[in-house]
Formats: sequence, C-alpha cells, structure tokens
Amino acid sequence: MSRFVRKGHQAEANAHVPLPVRNGVAPSYLWITETRPGGMLAFLEERFAEVAGPPWLDRLARGDVVDAKGERLHADSHVRQGMRIWYYRELEEETPIPFEEKILFQDEHLLVVDKPHFLPMIPTGRFLRETLLVRLKRKLELPHLTPIHRLDRETAGVVIFSHNIETRGTYQSMFQKRVIRKTYEALAPFLANRDFPFTYRSRMVDGEKFFVMKEEEGEPNSETLVELAERRGDLARYRLHPHTGRKHQLRLHMASLGVPILNDAFYPVALPCKGDDFSSPLQLLARSIAFEDPLTGEARSFASERELDWP
Repeated sequence: MSRFVRKGHQAEANAHVPLPVRNGVAPSYLWITETRPGGMLAFLEERFAEVAGPPWLDRLARGDVVDAKGERLHADSHVRQGMRIWYYRELEEETPIPFEEKILFQDEHLLVVDKPHFLPMIPTGRFLRETLLVRLKRKLELPHLTPIHRLDRETAGVVIFSHNIETRGTYQSMFQKRVIRKTYEALAPFLANRDFPFTYRSRMVDGEKFFVMKEEEGEPNSETLVELAERRGDLARYRLHPHTGRKHQLRLHMASLGVPILNDAFYPVALPCKGDDFSSPLQLLARSIAFEDPLTGEARSFASERELDWP
C-alpha cells in the first residue's frame, strides 16, 4: 500500500514547489512508494475515496495535479514508485465561522494574532479556507506564513506565526527550550480547600478516543501553575501557566481537579459533536505570551484583547 504524506502548509520549506499558493491555500504533496497499474485517476480515486471535494477527473483537467517538475498529470499518467505529486486540497462546502481574528503585531519575522474561538489554526478535516492560517495568507499575501505553536480550535487568544524562512528555526527553538512565558485564563467552578497558587502535575497519555488525552500513573510529564484571579459565587477566573505543552493539558488538568472549564465538550466526558453551534465557546483564553527576542534581546510581550464570558 502506498504511504501518504501530506505536507501542504510546510511546502515552502522545500527547494522547489511547482504550484503556487492559491487563495491562501498552499499545495499539498504525496509520495508514492510503489508502482501501481491503472493510471493516475484510478489511483487518486482509490487513495482519497473518503475525502470530499471536486472529482479528481476535474482537478486533473484543470492542471491542478502535477509532478515534482510541475508537469501536468493526466488520467492515464503512470503511477511510479518514488514519484511526488502535488495538488490542492479542496472542499465543495465549508461552513463560515462568524468570528474575526485581529493582528496584534507584525515585523519582518513574526506575525502575532488574537485568534477567536472556533477558528482552527490550520486546514484539517472539514476546515480549509475557514482556518486562521489560510485567512491570513489570503489577506496579507504572506506565502511563507507558518504557526510556530498551536492553539486548539476551541481556544481563543494570542498565537505567533513566522513568515521569514531564514529566522523561523530561531523562533521555534524558543518553544522547544521552554523559554516562552505563556499565561492563560479560564472560567470554571470555584476550587475549594486549596491554597493558591499551586502546581498540578500528572502523566498524560493518549486516550482511547483519538481526540482526547487521559492521565495514568507514572512519572509526570505535564505541569501547570494554577492561580486564582477572581471569584464570583460558585465560579472563578483562573490564571493558568503551563510549564509543559501537552495536547489539551489545561483542559485535562482542570477537569482532573474537579473543576472542568466551562463549555468544555471533551473533558471530563466527551460529549456528542455540536457541529456548527457557536453559542457556547470554551471559556479558555491564551491571555499573553512574553519572551526575549532571540535576534535582538528585546523583551517582547503580547496580550489578547478578548474577554471571557461570565454566565
């Protein structure tokens, strides 16, 4: 069976990309690891049988599927081991997300954005143009734009992008070295019988369902500092400082403490998908990011202008 590798939004890191960014969407590519009979159309229809979008025959006819040299591929083109084919990911229908991002800062290296709830960071699943990356590429004409860290679709707040290939690795290393100071805010039930601030640690692993995490016994691999910022009756606003960056770390930690973040559809129990219901955003906000610029030594700090919604 052929191995499928999609690298559509890191494509600019390659020496030669034969298709341009189109309407903010970078081309994706696929390596073919075995020679297959039957031609390119049959291969594509089999390989992407469950992927929605325009028919592959139409895409081939438009010249939207090419080889590594940029030569158009046709329905009867040979499928050979070692080929790399390029194409655009397409969706026939996509639900508009009625919330706008805000640009907080831009220089020749970085773009800092205040992301709204519900907007995915990058194309995935049923989202393509309604993603933060594609929106920004389209509006700002920054073909090399790439996020250097991620926020969940459900989480709002500050996120940093790189649009300079030459300095991207330098800024990415800040997150790898954990020298970034990140502060989140969350609304959740008041946690009684605790002295604030305190640090919560646990061992996080993949859950039985692919989209959630769980905790298990063993050496902790996640750590969060929890501060109480404000209390209103049975609810509270917390400041959360993650010292590690595990998937869904803050959401799982708060649920494990017995105070799940308001409107969390995953923790402590994964609820049925609400589809395109935008009425109850997760009350989690990436409030601020601070760091010393690795190029200039300058102290930088960026803060979200959004507010959480008390019930």
